[in-house]
Amino acid sequence: MTGWIGGAVAFYAGLVVLLYVAQRSLLYHPDQTIPDPQLWRAPAMQAVKIPTKDALELYAWWHPPATPDHPTIAYFHGNAGHIGDRAEKTADYLDQGYGLLLVSWRYNAGAGGKPSEPALLEDGRAAIAFLEEQNNIRSDRIVLYGESLGSGVAVQMAASHPVGAVVLEAPYTSVAEVAQSHYWYVPARWLVRDSFDSMAYIKEINAPLLVVHGEQDRVIPMRFGHTLFEAAVEPKEFVPFPLGRHDDLDVHGLAAAVIDFLDRRLVEKARAASGA
Repeated sequence: MTGWIGGAVAFYAGLVVLLYVAQRSLLYHPDQTIPDPQLWRAPAMQAVKIPTKDALELYAWWHPPATPDHPTIAYFHGNAGHIGDRAEKTADYLDQGYGLLLVSWRYNAGAGGKPSEPALLEDGRAAIAFLEEQNNIRSDRIVLYGESLGSGVAVQMAASHPVGAVVLEAPYTSVAEVAQSHYWYVPARWLVRDSFDSMAYIKEINAPLLVVHGEQDRVIPMRFGHTLFEAAVEPKEFVPFPLGRHDDLDVHGLAAAVIDFLDRRLVEKARAASGA
């Protein structure tokens, strides 16, 4: 009996060590594809390189807004795939005349970087700096869009930069909390190195906030997005998609919900201010 217990304890300890060592492989899924906008049915987008303060170059697609009053979206995507995979789901924003920046993470598209929470936050700052350097893009027209993993970056960027609005798609309270829900049999929340603790920053966002989440999401269950939403300050809106899962909200009306939100919160306000 003693030997059996000892073996079980050793197995459990080994499992905990394995999860700790492998956690970044579980969280980040590098993809070295360098998608050409022309080949991904996004001919209006221009491929650009965005420098970071630690001497990397992030591969990105860029299209300026139709006018200075149109919103410009900085899109921080999730942990899997590449920016070309987001071409179709963001096409409606270009049709509206919005500016759009789809930025790759440093561990993708041949940038040569390694993933971590501080590193991705640096990528977020580089993306915002790129927009701030463009002509006729005001900070109150910038929209930070965070998809899944990218929502943690969007929240922290919005907490420290003045922006016009924030959109969070399938967000979480923290990666540590989501990890604990999936790996309930180990002390996962205490093992996570890159926590992306959005709950610690959400109250610091002083811009209109839209949270969208699929009720059938099994990767980041909607309760996490709703808890984060409840902790945010006004003005804020929550749009659930009853049939939506984690990565298919675009087929359930995601773009229409985002456009409606941005039109009411930013575009109509700009028209009223200009007397148009």
